[in-house]
Amino acid sequence: MKTEVLIVGAGPVGLTLAIDLGQQGIDCILIEKKAAPEFLPKMERCNARTMEIYRRLGISDQIRKAGLDGDVPMDVFVITNMTEPPLLRLEYDSVNKALAEIKASDDTSQPAEPYQLVSQYTLEPLLKSVAEALPSVKVMYGTAFESFVQDQSGVTTTVLGSDGSRSTIHSSYMAGCDGGSSQVRKALDISLRGEGNLLKLRQALYRCDELFDRIPMGDGPGHGRHYHVADNQASFLIMQDSTKHWTLHAVVEDDAAMARQFEKIIGAPIHYEMLYVGEWKQNLLLADRYGEGRVFLAGDAAHLVIPTGGLGMNTGVGDAIDLSWKLAATLRGWGGPRLLESYEIERRQIGDRNIGASRYASLGRRKWRAQWAPGFNDDTPDGAALRQNLAEVADIEQRKTNEMIGAELGYRYVDSPLIWDEPGGPEHLFRTYEASAWTGTRLPHIWVKPDVSVNDLIGRTYAIVRMGPGNDAVDAMVDAFRQIGAPITVVDLPDERYRKLYGSSYFLVRPDLHIAWRGEALPSDPAKLAALATGHSVDKMARYHA
Repeated sequence: MKTEVLIVGAGPVGLTLAIDLGQQGIDCILIEKKAAPEFLPKMERCNARTMEIYRRLGISDQIRKAGLDGDVPMDVFVITNMTEPPLLRLEYDSVNKALAEIKASDDTSQPAEPYQLVSQYTLEPLLKSVAEALPSVKVMYGTAFESFVQDQSGVTTTVLGSDGSRSTIHSSYMAGCDGGSSQVRKALDISLRGEGNLLKLRQALYRCDELFDRIPMGDGPGHGRHYHVADNQASFLIMQDSTKHWTLHAVVEDDAAMARQFEKIIGAPIHYEMLYVGEWKQNLLLADRYGEGRVFLAGDAAHLVIPTGGLGMNTGVGDAIDLSWKLAATLRGWGGPRLLESYEIERRQIGDRNIGASRYASLGRRKWRAQWAPGFNDDTPDGAALRQNLAEVADIEQRKTNEMIGAELGYRYVDSPLIWDEPGGPEHLFRTYEASAWTGTRLPHIWVKPDVSVNDLIGRTYAIVRMGPGNDAVDAMVDAFRQIGAPITVVDLPDERYRKLYGSSYFLVRPDLHIAWRGEALPSDPAKLAALATGHSVDKMARYHA
């Protein structure tokens, strides 16, 4: 078999990469060793940036319909059990409330899309169906990666079918999206470095049809998405998108103890079925490299975080979108040699930064959990004092996990060969988003008319965005990109308020919506800018424009 891109691993990251490549007409094969998507609750939240990406893929509405009902609160509780008054309630908007707030916004302070609670066992089959509907994408479950060799012409990969038969796939490029134990990464002899095996927990999945409808039980907490239990076992109850399924993480002695732990936390008789129990380890690890030659890593294959702050799968989706347009540009002949080189430069710094954000959040959680002590649940003044103290610390520290909008939306590519050097830049913030149109950031969202974001006006092309009245003609910039063969469009926003909000009159935006250049005047050498933004060297640019 032959294809342009072989993708190993059909989790959300590999599927997103396949969809984005397929929508650009790139032939790709996606292989997955599992026979079908599994009913496992690995991730359960697409953050705002991921939902913006899925909006551009045209599937955000499908994901919202498949996920948690938009009216359910996204509150987070710290509890002793589900029948007693919560020690702490952190209120967060339901999706519908967040959508209404975004719709009413008339500046750049909001994303185009809010978060969505959607469990991995819901998201994966949905993405699979979208990928399979694309004529240029072939999805092969029950096919395991075995080995590969690469040379200047491409990659030849040996795969193993479920029947034990071996075959080869020749591709121009390969992407390893095969998770934390990535066989592709191991075949490249790339190490993960950082903090490994910080804590070992068990995770269990339960089917419990009645729990959601019975909440609140007694004086217990109301509806929400996360229930952190104040104990010495790191217990953490999560509502999944169906509201019929729940997951529990805890440090217990064996699998059977997860049933007893669930009953203890619920605190009242309830009918349930335990569907799955498994072990997992907390890691903060980053790959030394994000690939080699024609083979690249994305998602958990390249970075492992503690799932505090929701930066695992969501960071991987960002990897997929960055890699996708660069592969497409290279395969279509207009991408320069520095385009694919920039993938590691841009995304590894985000992986490193998000590992830092995950560490920051997990240290906060550890801090409030460390306030637990024997006698915590006693009906005594000492017990009450312990509970009050833990709640006060959690009111500060638990927010570090749930409030990561800066890491989600405000990330910026620094020292990228594809971005015009602009010294300085805004601080990288984890918890707050301060909209910036600095080079390297994603172009901040704003509504240009009802239900139409400025980012909806930019397709899979570069875009010259002119803001404010009286702007000059951009024919020279358009011609510079067209001589290279790169697609480009022009977007006009003549209202002066856009120029004031974004801080410049002219922007060059990449196909992934990140800002490559900005200025109050047009560039004096548009050919040089076009060469830089498309990954060409100055010498290559000179040949194009000789």
